[in-house]
Amino acid sequence: MKRINYIVSLLVFLTGCQNAGKPLSEYILKEVHEVNGRQGICVEGDNYWVSGSGTLTKYDSDWNVVAENTDPFKGYTLEVNHIGDIAVWNNELYLGVEYFMDGEGRNIQVAVYDGDTLELKRVFPFRSDTGQLECSGIATDPDSNTVYMTSWIDDPSSEYLYMYDLDTGDYKGKIHMEPAVKWLQGVAYYEGHLYVTCDDGDADENEADHMYRIDIDESGKTGKAVVEKTFDDVTRQGEIEGLAFDRNRKQFLLLYNRGAIIKAGMPSGFYEGYDHEIHEVFVYGITDQ
Repeated sequence: MKRINYIVSLLVFLTGCQNAGKPLSEYILKEVHEVNGRQGICVEGDNYWVSGSGTLTKYDSDWNVVAENTDPFKGYTLEVNHIGDIAVWNNELYLGVEYFMDGEGRNIQVAVYDGDTLELKRVFPFRSDTGQLECSGIATDPDSNTVYMTSWIDDPSSEYLYMYDLDTGDYKGKIHMEPAVKWLQGVAYYEGHLYVTCDDGDADENEADHMYRIDIDESGKTGKAVVEKTFDDVTRQGEIEGLAFDRNRKQFLLLYNRGAIIKAGMPSGFYEGYDHEIHEVFVYGITDQ
């Protein structure tokens, strides 16, 4: 019954989103690259960065590994074990770091790493009274000097985007997404708009995941969620993760995992034909609609 109710709610939600707004762009798949991490992707200049749950890897423009940090949790005073989607600004990586286990997060922190050495530089003070209970993704918006954070947990706290100042780390408030999207995995800012990826398709049923555009109203407190893309063109349906926009090349990048069975946000065995999880970055060309 729970799954039937979810499917009905999802169909109503998607229909409402499609009627309320249309995608701003068309996304044409150009290439696919297998990478080392399963969580996040970001790009700046000629470099790409990929996060695993406990790794950071830097790639050059040809997707060759140029740096890697397999022990990124050194220097923290609180216990942490998980990195989500990541962002970059001025060669500094912004990470949402936490202790994550069995679908629950704690000790959330906004951490800044050096883009070359991949070492921790500083940590923002996290506001525990905001209602945020988990951090699945993070985005940098230099236009408004804002860091945005998402929550994956399936409760009312994940209906919001949480905002911090890009320079000072001070808390700036939160945006309520309407309708509320579920199982947020990543967030990115591109040309005045926010985009989020959601693991809202059932891989067991070959259902595709989605990206939504969040159109923020004049109050700055509410954002309308519009279906921007349905990912029915990936290699195999699995788990959607982080996203990034390459302004220089006018490309969209999506990190997608396949092969592993995911339960409560944790890998739990493999689908038939797989003995390990495969992490791929799908690179799309962007054209205006």
